[in-house]
Amino acid sequence: MFYFFLVVVGILALGVYVLFIFNLVPGVREERMGVLEELPSDVGKWKVDEGGEGSQPAPDGLVRETRHYFYEATGKLVFQVRYKNGETGEIVRVEPEEPVKRRRVRV
Repeated sequence: MFYFFLVVVGILALGVYVLFIFNLVPGVREERMGVLEELPSDVGKWKVDEGGEGSQPAPDGLVRETRHYFYEATGKLVFQVRYKNGETGEIVRVEPEEPVKRRRVRV
């Protein structure tokens, strides 16, 4: 029974360390876990997708545009796709956002 108590106290101490130290001390999270990789250089800019590697061809008469967008409030990076009418420039259809997973890089 005493060993069980010691294990519980040890787990609680580890939880306190993770909760308080990682959140309150600046730089600890980056030192222990690494920093997120850089954002793409063209964040927020729409690019015409000419059907390159891994992309789907646009339907007849539509122009496929893609961009990466960074939500600063939540810190999330997403990939957005829209289809525009080639003649009028009107947005015809928008695909659902796809979240982009950013890796942690050791410094």
